[in-house]
Amino acid sequence: MIDIKHTIDVVIIGAGMVGAALASGLAQKGFEVVVIEKAPPPPIFNSLSNPDLRISAITTSSVTLLKKIKVWPYVLIMRCAPYRTQEIWEYQMAHVKFDAKSLGLTELGYMIENDILKYALSKRLHNQSVPIFYKKSLKDLQQRYKIWNITLNDGISLKARLVIGADGAYSQVRKLANIGFYFWRYAQSCMLISVLCNYPPGDNTWQKFTPDGPRAFLPLFGNWALLVWYDKLDRLCQLQSLTMLKLQKEIQIHFPSCVGEVMPLVTTILPLYRSHAKNYILPGLALVGDSAHTVHPLAGQGVNLGYRDVSALLDVLIEAREYSDQWFSLEILERYQNQRKKDNYIMQNGIDVLYFMFNYKFLPLKIMRNLGLMIANYSGKLKKDMLSYGLGLSSSKSQNL
Repeated sequence: MIDIKHTIDVVIIGAGMVGAALASGLAQKGFEVVVIEKAPPPPIFNSLSNPDLRISAITTSSVTLLKKIKVWPYVLIMRCAPYRTQEIWEYQMAHVKFDAKSLGLTELGYMIENDILKYALSKRLHNQSVPIFYKKSLKDLQQRYKIWNITLNDGISLKARLVIGADGAYSQVRKLANIGFYFWRYAQSCMLISVLCNYPPGDNTWQKFTPDGPRAFLPLFGNWALLVWYDKLDRLCQLQSLTMLKLQKEIQIHFPSCVGEVMPLVTTILPLYRSHAKNYILPGLALVGDSAHTVHPLAGQGVNLGYRDVSALLDVLIEAREYSDQWFSLEILERYQNQRKKDNYIMQNGIDVLYFMFNYKFLPLKIMRNLGLMIANYSGKLKKDMLSYGLGLSSSKSQNL
């Protein structure tokens, strides 16, 4: 049991996919870490269960991080599905297809259920003897003499040299630290539909733009796949109220024919929003993942940007501690912010440009965007650079793990 009276190296608020990965990487390098999580522990994996509706497309650079913190073997003994190609189109004659082989990769990444990744991370942290306080939330956060005093909802108090906010888009760490942020909702929402295919879904993920919003297909294990339907909220609510047989007919009408015959089983609707913290850091405090930034899920970048944050922060802290006893200082943490804030902002804006370009029905713009897709598909090195950036390969650095 942790001695709560002494000063801990790092307290991480949030044991989700990003916070738990950071905790594991820090513990692996000898930092004393404690994790606080308001949710209960992730459910134990059941190989006979249907897939979770919340799926993440984990890119190859994120897989590299998970391998280095020794979490990946836990995922492999459960389940995940590699994807090797990605296609984007509005009209079939003008489409972009990205292929892992073009970069000399065996896959672009893996489709992994969020609960599986959280469970794998929790098992790794347990084996590293990292304490996780589940069902506890942050109540107060005060800094005195370069040490953060942390009060939990049950009255427990902790002291830490460094506090990490990994507690999501509505971060309590960000709020208590008085860090401002930008936030807005998109006009569309998205509906996730878990489906059984009458065929193995393969390793190709695709997205078709329509006048009402994109339609996406994510292949999973067995004959399972996930459909993503973007549209106005009232339209999605109307679809969700249908029986599964009627929803199946709507899918056949509104998805491209390549979806084949699928049977929907479960649905959920998610709001879409963008947010960005004005600062990622204070002396002895840093934000990572959704606490610092959220993006439109159009390009599947959410958790991958969080893992880029983790890689950058691990590099900064590990290197700094070798040369300085003030590894948690503002000067050191600024190196992390300088690496990540601009990159996240560029990705947010790039996704928004894509979203807004395909959200308008103006004919000249339609012609321009489809010409753009055709040019991109045959652009050679530019296409490879686009893919590398999307996978996090162009901006990734080798982690000292």
